[in-house]
Amino acid sequence: MVLTDDRKGIWKSAPGKGRKTPKGRQVIDTALHDVQQLLADTPRHSDLLIEFLHLIQDKCGHLSAAHLRALAEEMRLSQTEVFEVASFYAHFDIVKENEAPPPSLTIRVCDSLSCELAGAERLKKTLEEGLDPSAVRVLRAPCMGRCDTAPTLEIGHNHIDHATLQKVEEAIQRNDTHFHMVDYENLANYEKKEGYSELKSLRLNGNWEEVQEKVSSSGLRGLGGAGFPTGKKWGFVRAAPGPRYLAVNGDEGEPGTFKDRYYLERKPHLFLEGMLIAAWAIEASRCYIYMRDEYPVVLEILRREIKNLENSGYVEKGYIELRRGAGAYICGEESAMIESIEGKRGLPRHRPPYVAQVGIFNRPTLVHNVETLHWIARICREGPDILSSVEKNGRKGLRSYSVSGRVKKPGVYLLPAGSTIKDIIVASGGMLEGHVFKAYQPGGPSSGILPAEIDSVPLDFDTLQPFDTFIGSAAVVVLSHLDKIRDAALNMLRFFEDESCGQCTPCRTGCGKAVQLMEMDNWDKKLLMDLCTVMEDASICGLGQAAPNPIRSTIKYFPDEVS
Repeated sequence: MVLTDDRKGIWKSAPGKGRKTPKGRQVIDTALHDVQQLLADTPRHSDLLIEFLHLIQDKCGHLSAAHLRALAEEMRLSQTEVFEVASFYAHFDIVKENEAPPPSLTIRVCDSLSCELAGAERLKKTLEEGLDPSAVRVLRAPCMGRCDTAPTLEIGHNHIDHATLQKVEEAIQRNDTHFHMVDYENLANYEKKEGYSELKSLRLNGNWEEVQEKVSSSGLRGLGGAGFPTGKKWGFVRAAPGPRYLAVNGDEGEPGTFKDRYYLERKPHLFLEGMLIAAWAIEASRCYIYMRDEYPVVLEILRREIKNLENSGYVEKGYIELRRGAGAYICGEESAMIESIEGKRGLPRHRPPYVAQVGIFNRPTLVHNVETLHWIARICREGPDILSSVEKNGRKGLRSYSVSGRVKKPGVYLLPAGSTIKDIIVASGGMLEGHVFKAYQPGGPSSGILPAEIDSVPLDFDTLQPFDTFIGSAAVVVLSHLDKIRDAALNMLRFFEDESCGQCTPCRTGCGKAVQLMEMDNWDKKLLMDLCTVMEDASICGLGQAAPNPIRSTIKYFPDEVS
């Protein structure tokens, strides 16, 4: 017996008229065509989902429901998978049916501590009052890694330093919304200075254990903030069966930090050669560079120079994969970064197992910071003494300090690791006129705030723990007598509240509750300290564990401001 039904819609045996289509959003042919054109002949691998979302966002200025549905169809993913990834990252604008897309132009005003000190809040209000909201959208945004030129903003993909309303209006009039390239050392110029000679030599007849010993003897430690001895990592990863991967953490999202951008915009091949040496040492099958979306110039430099490396035969095509972040601070945590590289939401993993054993695609993965790899190249070329021979205040080595705030010359300063805050302020030209040194952030918001009286301790690994803080990424923000420390701490907690991935309750709810309590005229110190303990003890990753530090340090060192 053949079952037939001439009525329109899907045949069904139950009473009632059948549906013309299955439930849910249907694929629109025009949207599917758009997506296919954008993706071209790129393999539809699921780990490229975020890259594909960027293509649509860049082309259309937003992510429509129709395009998300089409992308899901093209990649053979569920709509839920695509939506949950797109909605996780701040730089994607999802527009549902019957919703108006955002204006064609978006301005993101940095609200980091350094920019706030420089008047970012006033700037944002001025822009909102002075620009047509139907044509320009003004948003606050977390640190853009340009603290040395605060206040800063991004109009389209063009960063405007020392921003003013006049500069923004002039940029809009010129349609100057794209990034501006900088003058950097390209492959040809790097090779003229014997660049990649060390890599060639090692590949020809090098011994990875000898290189590991050289790196270890230099005293080099992870410069992303964790401070783990660099050489030891290689042995852990190499001991695991292949294939193995190398991942570069270029998501320099800790507010106040801009040293990686500084080096990449000048000498990218020092970093790239260091990366390839580390990849050779662990016999990595592939390298992944995860770079934050806030650095469009760096992304373009790396695209060009990776292609040059391929064309010059240093690497095979596709050996280095450049992955673009999408505005999520949590992806600076190595396991969250790996989740993002795999095309997922950047949610930190429970550990153990550690990424050295179970990393990208569940394979052993070596994770290094950009500056760490920069130094690996220099150590291999110039010897371990380049770091180990430098000594000050009983500390060995060099540190790149990102300095901003109330100093005359903000910037990146390469100083002995034994340098104190007094040394750093002197290197930065001293305090601004009319400002008296009051306090400082030694290593990003996670490190809290120290008073000016603690001015003789070296800002290095393992030296700040007695003061319940740490050096972290060496992001130093200097505050003066004109600044309220409680306001600075509140700025830091609002950042953590915005950037919590939401996976664990202690961090998700704790940051929000902390902000509420800190906004009160008088802080409930006992309740805040209890909250700090819960967050530190129960959060999954370092964000929630370190978020209480600004609260604790403010209560400890500046009690008069919160009582």
